[in-house]
Amino acid sequence: MAASIRDVAREAGVSVGTVSNVLNRPEIVAPATVARVTQAIEQLGFVRNDAARQLRAGRSSSFGLVVLDTRNPFFMDLAHGAQRRAIDDGYTVLMGGSDDSPQREHSILEMFEEHRVAGVLISPVDTDLTQLWRLRQAGIPVVLVDRGSSDRSFSSVSVDDIEGGRIAARHLLEQGRRRIAFVGGPLGIKQVSDRVNGARSVVAEVADATLEVRETQALSVLEGRRIAEEILALPAERRPDAVFAANDLLAMGVLQALVMTGSLRVPEDIALIGYDDIDFASAAVVPITSVRQPAVEIGATAVGLLLSEARAGADAVREQIEFTPELVVRASTVGGA
Repeated sequence: MAASIRDVAREAGVSVGTVSNVLNRPEIVAPATVARVTQAIEQLGFVRNDAARQLRAGRSSSFGLVVLDTRNPFFMDLAHGAQRRAIDDGYTVLMGGSDDSPQREHSILEMFEEHRVAGVLISPVDTDLTQLWRLRQAGIPVVLVDRGSSDRSFSSVSVDDIEGGRIAARHLLEQGRRRIAFVGGPLGIKQVSDRVNGARSVVAEVADATLEVRETQALSVLEGRRIAEEILALPAERRPDAVFAANDLLAMGVLQALVMTGSLRVPEDIALIGYDDIDFASAAVVPITSVRQPAVEIGATAVGLLLSEARAGADAVREQIEFTPELVVRASTVGGA
């Protein structure tokens, strides 16, 4: 059986209150008593129950992180940055994935509230932020990640996805591509809609260029393969000569389907560009051009904002930080060049 605080008090010959003071406020305890209690802790192998202590205090040393998809390496990199920054300040990060489901997101946020997390980082599924307002009213600060706050009511760390869409479309047009297919969805996800809108604005400036939107049910490899199979089934004159995928997982799925059939070559027949620049993009059989988001930096920056809000309390100032995406050119759009 694990040693309790009472066991430590008995072993050291002091009260339970004295042991508590040694653990939490050692500066008010005589050095000789601190040494005696510390020796008893070491002898008994006592480990204090921080979870119970935090619940009694009405606070936690954990932040909650809600992402759209825990299988997406982009969000894993984001979580890595958040965790690394949080640990530096004595916190840890609990993560849940909404799987693009508002209902699942709601459940995760309820659990975080029940656990009295010190703050919440979230990439929301949709635009209804009612539950986030309720969390903040309960004293739990909230920071949006990979999503801006258009009315500046929440602090946020995001990437300019409209510009990212422009960057992707402009690059494809510069390679001489004119029939571009945007592959991504659900379109209700703001990041997806921003990327397609950015691409659409650039394509509209070129008279002979078109942009066709092929909505997916998820941002996954399997959905990318499904859309690629639909494209392969089209008559040659109706096929796109370029695909802009809303993320790299979709781009990988498109590439897999094209490579497996061998009927269309990348980039000779169809150029392909993704978004996020996850590690798998550069390691693909045809390395995938991608629009890079600084995922680790986004996570770390978001925790920094959350710490600032937690310390400021009611006086917190909402900050919006937006990164500019970068194009990383690889063989899927320019071949061996």
